[in-house]
Amino acid sequence: MSAARTCACRGSSSLSALTDAVAALERGELVVFPTEGLYGIGCDAGSARAVDHLVAVRGRDEGKPLLVLVRDVAMARTLVTAMPPAAERLARRFWPGPLTLVLPARAGLPAPLTAGTGTIGLRVPGHPVTNEMLVTLGRPVTAPSANPPGSEPPRTCAAARAYFGDRVATYVDGGTLSGTPSTVAALEGNACRVLRAGAIDEAALRAALEGSN
Repeated sequence: MSAARTCACRGSSSLSALTDAVAALERGELVVFPTEGLYGIGCDAGSARAVDHLVAVRGRDEGKPLLVLVRDVAMARTLVTAMPPAAERLARRFWPGPLTLVLPARAGLPAPLTAGTGTIGLRVPGHPVTNEMLVTLGRPVTAPSANPPGSEPPRTCAAARAYFGDRVATYVDGGTLSGTPSTVAALEGNACRVLRAGAIDEAALRAALEGSN
């Protein structure tokens, strides 16, 4: 594995940071990057070997699937058996943004992505750096928070680096983030159930489903 690099995602170095991150992902290596509220740790979500490496480095939240980032709804559909109308509506309203939708997973995905639940959590990130990374890579990327289970989720690149050091190939520095996680919601018919409170409140989700915003 290549030595870790810290990439500043500001000003003239932005292109270099993205190039390094995409190249690392294509090699099956790990990347730390900013999302809207916290830093995530990612790999190519379609590579079982890369996902297993991520679990070995980060550790596993027992029974918890790994969040996956996608570039758009079309990419999300490649990972699920169905995209219910309610999910489509929420995606149109809140993607890109801090809403993770839990949907029925298609067969054949790397096992840690679903953790035996039969579902997968998907999101289109609102952070411009990470969004561009996905567009350039053209493949889904895992994005659990960049900390070992039970440790404080990192708001800075330096905090994530303190956890993982050179076990991560590339660190993409997006500054200090808010610390607010994404909202995680499961679809049940035409309604949604919030599994984890976050940046988008339940009332906003209900309003979107009812067509009032």
